[in-house]
Amino acid sequence: MSHSPQVDAFRKLHEAGCFVMPNPWDFGSARWLRGQGFKALASTSAGFAFTQGRADQDVPRDMMLAHLAELVKAVPDLPVNADFENGYADTPDGVAANVKLCVATGVAGLSIEDATGRDEEPLYPFELAVERIRAARKAIDDTGSGVLLTARAECFLTSHPDALNESVRRIAAYAEAGADVLYAPGPKTRDQIGAIVAAAGDKPVNTLVYGDFGLTVADIAALGTRRISIGGALARAAWAAFIEATRLIRDEGSFAGFAGNGASAPLNPFFSEDRKAHS
Repeated sequence: MSHSPQVDAFRKLHEAGCFVMPNPWDFGSARWLRGQGFKALASTSAGFAFTQGRADQDVPRDMMLAHLAELVKAVPDLPVNADFENGYADTPDGVAANVKLCVATGVAGLSIEDATGRDEEPLYPFELAVERIRAARKAIDDTGSGVLLTARAECFLTSHPDALNESVRRIAAYAEAGADVLYAPGPKTRDQIGAIVAAAGDKPVNTLVYGDFGLTVADIAALGTRRISIGGALARAAWAAFIEATRLIRDEGSFAGFAGNGASAPLNPFFSEDRKAHS
């Protein structure tokens, strides 16, 4: 089966250099990011959850699948990578079945993480986590789509007591299990990012930037990272401005939170022209 142009483009982006893949949370933010020249976009589970009045990891599978299909529709000429949580299943068979549903939305890539979402056992046991990645790999291969599989080690985000070493162990195993891209969100230092890149061998690594760590795109690229994503950071920035503006109105009777926003000035003409070009 031939791959879609979006899958082929996504694969090409991972072959050399480093690119930034920002994370829209709805149709409009996806269109805006596309208009800024980014070559690929990724969903953010947290950003989308907030639009639904839900906490991160509290979005049902079918709601997420519909959201992914909407993002693909918003930017039909760009690759979209799905933040597909833990595959919405614990067992390898369940992951495989849901991965096939995710591929059917038209995404060019998807990630599967090893966090359970349960406080008593934050990470899947090592062997089970590896089997889940193998199952996702086979499921994608069965579709013939060529969709890229990103395997995520969530050790830092689940506060594992030996987060770096356990991330390195899992990243190496996930690479062997067939992941196309490796991802351990949470590292902030050059040494930590470099260790993750080394563990992935010759496979590309995604680095998450969710705050100002004092590193630029060029700095992160120099460490060997192939892809940079920003998770829910843009969505949180939008919400932070919204929260502060409403706080000022409620507590001080002030509209100072609106100072300098002028949002409709760039948005109205952009979306009008964008609609004409892609209607």
